[in-house]
Formats: sequence, C-alpha cells, structure tokens
Amino acid sequence: MSIINTDLSTQIIKQTKSEVGTVHYFNHLAVIEFNEGTHIDFTAVRKTLNDLLDYFGKTKPFGLIANRINSYSISLLDLKDARQALPNLAAYGIVSYTNATRMNAEIESSFCEWNDICFNNLHQSINSIYEKVINQSKRTLN
Repeated sequence: MSIINTDLSTQIIKQTKSEVGTVHYFNHLAVIEFNEGTHIDFTAVRKTLNDLLDYFGKTKPFGLIANRINSYSISLLDLKDARQALPNLAAYGIVSYTNATRMNAEIESSFCEWNDICFNNLHQSINSIYEKVINQSKRTLN
C-alpha cells in the first residue's frame, strides 16, 4: 500500500518525483516508492540521491525506507556506491508485501551494512528506522 493511502500521509512534509519513483519526506526519514518495472542502478537514482542530500544535508542523520509496492529490479553491485553518496544515512529498511518481494529484500539485505532491514508493514518500518536514526543522532551529539 502506498504511504499516500495511509494515516501516515498527513505527516509527509515534502514529495519529489523522478523517472524512477516518488520520495516522501518526513523529519528524520524518507520513504521511497519506486515505479513498476524500473531498474534501479546508481545512474538511475542519482537525482533521487541528490534530492535526499538537498533535503537532509550532508550531516543530519536520516533513515530511508523502500516501500516495495511495485515490482522493480535493483543492481546490487551499485548499492555500495549509492551508500557512499549518502554519508549521513543512519538506517535503511525495506517493506515487502509478498513472498517474492520479501525474498528480494532478503537478498538485498545481504549487500547492506545494516541488520534487520526487512519489514512487513510501513508502521513497523517507520518506528524501527526512526528509532535507529534518533539513536544515531544521540551518538553523533555526544
């Protein structure tokens, strides 16, 4: 389910669209919904990465959630480059709704530096990612 169709939609501060999908911005995190059939590689998400940096800056810790409401492919080898482009990304999660997208998320998670990135619903992912970002922010301030 798109975040627009949930009670969380009232908390969205900003939205940006690109050829690959839509990013919904909150105070400490963003939810990205990639378009159906899109292939996600470093070149394709460059605008999205720049939009995230424009919104959060390069020092404020933030979280990113991929809400897999559509089927898309991802270049796993480009994950490292995308991660390096976001130096203040403190937490990452994937919401999957089917067994197939859950399996894809598990494979993707093996290429990430974070544990427990797979979630079954948006509320669960937002709560978990938000908590990780806040904890990272506290460590950064100390």
